[in-house]
Amino acid sequence: MLRVENLTKIYPGGTQALKNVSFEVKDGEFLVIIGLSGSGKSTLLRCINRLIEPTEGKITWDERDITAASPKELLKIRRNIGMVFQQFNLVKRSSVMTNVLSGRLGYANPWLSVLGIWLSADRERAIKALERVGIGDKASSRADALSGGQQQRVGIARALMQEPRIVLADEPVASLDPVLSHSILQYLEQLNKDGITVLCSLHFLDLVHRYATRVIALKDGVLVFEGLPQEINRAKFKEIYGEEAQEVRATSFEAPA
Repeated sequence: MLRVENLTKIYPGGTQALKNVSFEVKDGEFLVIIGLSGSGKSTLLRCINRLIEPTEGKITWDERDITAASPKELLKIRRNIGMVFQQFNLVKRSSVMTNVLSGRLGYANPWLSVLGIWLSADRERAIKALERVGIGDKASSRADALSGGQQQRVGIARALMQEPRIVLADEPVASLDPVLSHSILQYLEQLNKDGITVLCSLHFLDLVHRYATRVIALKDGVLVFEGLPQEINRAKFKEIYGEEAQEVRATSFEAPA
């Protein structure tokens, strides 16, 4: 169980990104977070693994207080929390294999990893992760030689290297076309079916209905909805998104046959 209690984040300069946000995520859920750009979705996800430090509030996972964890404790916690980024966050000039192996840094000898020396077991794990997302033949390619969809698969493979129990996906399909969007979300869906809890921020209502088991919505940093995806009809969606609802819905996604 992941529990977020009264989470608040105020950035230097006074911008309040999150305001007393509270919710729970049960093990095995596919929780989708919706809201306009700037609503606090990315901040929320990054506070969960403390890539961003919360200003106030508490985040607990399996009764461990993430917000109070020491650097050493946090390292152990992060081993089990994979992260998938909107802009992939790959080292473009490095090989796909090197990028995927970087997901193992929380387990590896830091001195050997700096020298590019990895255990054979880690290399085998990386190949299996790439095969799992359908690009096992791209291991020796440079990351910047891949398409956007392939780069995001590398990002998922990198997250798998952590042997995660939770995956945080920060708008993982925002820069992809509809077909690739479904391809990426189906990989995340399969991970979820394999027992990994997924927290994923999305924009499009069609995708929310297709993939979410539960939904929360943020508006100006405030939690304004928590419930099942089927409870979000067009009226509720417009209430969450306000005047920009029609613009956000302008592209309709349909799952491939």
